[in-house]
Amino acid sequence: MNNQEIETKLKEMIVERLFLKVPAAELQTDASLIDVYGVDSVCLLELVVGLEEAFGIQIEDSDFDVRNFVSVAALRDFVKARL
Repeated sequence: MNNQEIETKLKEMIVERLFLKVPAAELQTDASLIDVYGVDSVCLLELVVGLEEAFGIQIEDSDFDVRNFVSVAALRDFVKARL
């Protein structure tokens, strides 16, 4: 998977799982999910489950660092490193 494919899949998963009222294509790749889109700690846990299901990766407790979840770009890099 290339970066664009990962980003598209991430954006769709984020909007669907977190019930965001923003079209997936309009999520800003570098924007803070926390500050701009209101993602909180409960949402982050939902994203972990979504990442595991959507990309078939296993996320360990040691991976749960807010820096990995701060933006779509950070999530993309995190997922790419695990694929």
